[in-house]
Amino acid sequence: MIRCENLLDASAIYNVHTQAFERENEAQLVKNIRHSDRYIPQLSLVAEVNNTVVGHILFSYIDLVGEETLRVLSLAPLAVVPKFQRQGIGSALVQAGLETADTMGEALVIVLGHPQFYLRFGFQPSVNYGIELPFPVPEDVFMVKLLTNYQGFKGKVVYPPAFQEV
Repeated sequence: MIRCENLLDASAIYNVHTQAFERENEAQLVKNIRHSDRYIPQLSLVAEVNNTVVGHILFSYIDLVGEETLRVLSLAPLAVVPKFQRQGIGSALVQAGLETADTMGEALVIVLGHPQFYLRFGFQPSVNYGIELPFPVPEDVFMVKLLTNYQGFKGKVVYPPAFQEV
């Protein structure tokens, strides 16, 4: 079952990220974003199995600075407890989040991740759309998914302070 996170999920979400990444950076990122003006409650989703939170995905606002500064979505982080990985839970979270974001009228989603995973959801290298990376990483891992309201936006991605600890 996939649903929006609630106040009682915070520690379970922290544990999901800590287990999945074997460090606290991503769990701390969720906490930082949750306490910022970039947090979007409808786009913080959990996956449950037998009433236990086993996965989490967070979409939050970042800036795309071009002719004007636009708020666009970042997909980060995504985690599934190791015992439940490779069972389609992460894919279901991504799909649910993208559908919700599109329904909300968002224009695009940016992710830094494994191309083999994200290409299946329609993500493409951001440079194909004139969206510049904010730091040096291989172009194929910095991707964008265009949603219904995309209107040719271009510029450089600027992450808010919540991301600086990751």
